[in-house]
Amino acid sequence: MASAGALLRLIRFDRPIGTLLLLWPTLWALWLAAAGWPDVHLLVIFTAGTFLMRSAGCVVNDLADRDFDGAVARTRERPLVTGEVSVREALVLFATLLGLAFVLVLFTNRLTVLLAVAAVLLASCYPFMKRHTHLPQVVLGAAFSWGIPMAFAAQSQALPPALWLLYAGNLLWTVAYDTQYAMVDREDDLIVGIRSTAILFGNGDRLAIAALQLGCLLCLYLAGRAFGLGTVFNAALLAAAALFAYHQFLIRERRPLDCFRAFLHNNWVGMAMFAGIAIDLALRHGWTR
Repeated sequence: MASAGALLRLIRFDRPIGTLLLLWPTLWALWLAAAGWPDVHLLVIFTAGTFLMRSAGCVVNDLADRDFDGAVARTRERPLVTGEVSVREALVLFATLLGLAFVLVLFTNRLTVLLAVAAVLLASCYPFMKRHTHLPQVVLGAAFSWGIPMAFAAQSQALPPALWLLYAGNLLWTVAYDTQYAMVDREDDLIVGIRSTAILFGNGDRLAIAALQLGCLLCLYLAGRAFGLGTVFNAALLAAAALFAYHQFLIRERRPLDCFRAFLHNNWVGMAMFAGIAIDLALRHGWTR
């Protein structure tokens, strides 16, 4: 029987960066949908749901990659590779996490529940895309951005067209930072046959990431205009641009450790954009709803 420690490592409990990168855009959307503080129960539901869905994503990813992870330096000690967790135990854990997440979404509304079904499909198919396309990061971006329409559906029971600008900006950002992440494993992935944007872009990886970052900033700027955001939000965009420039500095020599540092540093981008949205809305509409 798997130990609690092995199960916690399977869901990356000790590595919260994935949960944070999934949570920040969801919080952006909740605040924009509410034009300020969202409903407290929705804040709790989406925060807990983010943790559960990211954890479930880690489990299905490791199940899909268990025959490859042993050949990759960064992943060879994962519990499914070492045998600390069996395939059956991982499947039970995956089903449990999805079940808990579904219970949470039942406390929202019908539109959010329907969107949640799409979220599960996106999260579940992503790991298998690495076998068939060099663009699995795009599928991950679609999955990591799906909390945005769900947040609008839950908070405002509507899907305003402008949310898709926010969605597109987050998708481009996700592809950028996950390409940085894929650069860490590029040499091993070439050997085992895993595909990624890092392999697709090759020596043009830094330029491609820069283009994705610029596209992200443009989409977020247009989203800010559509939602009536102003000076504080635009200052947050400038801060994000400065952070992106730092990431370019970190990955300039493509050293795996520095690429991983750049990936982790994206947490500050999400935080900066959330601060810009929340403070801008607070100054315009007051600190309480």
